[in-house]
Amino acid sequence: MKLGCYSNGKLALIEGQTVYSLDKVMHSLGISTMEDLIKYCASHPGALHEIESGRGGAHNVNEIRLESPLLNPPAIWAAASNYKAHQEEMIGRVGSVVRSNLTQDELMAEIFLKPNSSITGPGGPIILPKISKHVDFECELAAVIGKTAKNVSKENALDYVFGYTMCWDISIRDPWGIGRQNTRNIRKGFDTFCALGPWIVTKDEIKDPHVLHLTVEQNGKTVMTANTADMINNLSDLIRFLSEVSTLKPGTIITTGTPAGVSRLEHGDHLKGVMDGIGSMELQVVNEI
Repeated sequence: MKLGCYSNGKLALIEGQTVYSLDKVMHSLGISTMEDLIKYCASHPGALHEIESGRGGAHNVNEIRLESPLLNPPAIWAAASNYKAHQEEMIGRVGSVVRSNLTQDELMAEIFLKPNSSITGPGGPIILPKISKHVDFECELAAVIGKTAKNVSKENALDYVFGYTMCWDISIRDPWGIGRQNTRNIRKGFDTFCALGPWIVTKDEIKDPHVLHLTVEQNGKTVMTANTADMINNLSDLIRFLSEVSTLKPGTIITTGTPAGVSRLEHGDHLKGVMDGIGSMELQVVNEI
């Protein structure tokens, strides 16, 4: 099932090119946000069938504008340097430190938080701040936690997932990125620097999140081709580690790090990402006014 938002947070079920309103069933359940829906599902087995059966009026997906499926998640945890090829490209790109000698937990200790104020949705726009002349895109798989997780095992970690979405982790490289460490929260925390969407795909539709193919086009040219199988720490590792540090509440987002192929953004750029099991998402890039 694909669940999304449109028209200032209205919840929707998406099938193919059709967007079905969930207003009526959400009202009957006393639910108004995607975060509420996820919490409801955590305590009501069979809730997704109930929601699916309560679909309402239909719209063509081209007639509306989809928004980020989540606007106020409890946290957005973002993995860093989680693909070996990306680690290598960043050494040459911005003088990043060598991380090949780190253990899995040492690398996961570099996970950072992105603020909710950085969230934007399909179409964007991604706004390039005046302070930077070098802004890169990063595109990655993200998981949405479905029930409270604390001290969960790697073996059981995926049981706590509600669904999956795509995350574009936008990052400035100057003036605080090249040759510097511990600046990720700022460099990746600007408004519009966390593009989520185009919807959440419930976990029953993606049997294994660790075998998904991803491609990104920038202005029609393929700049990134990767597979989630190449993660250093997979999603099960990340959930295990984070749940030892912090209680993961329903709606929490865990984004898994970008593969190699990040590219500098310019005003007027058009981005398109396609990921197995999730679909495609496009973004427009503009300069800050």
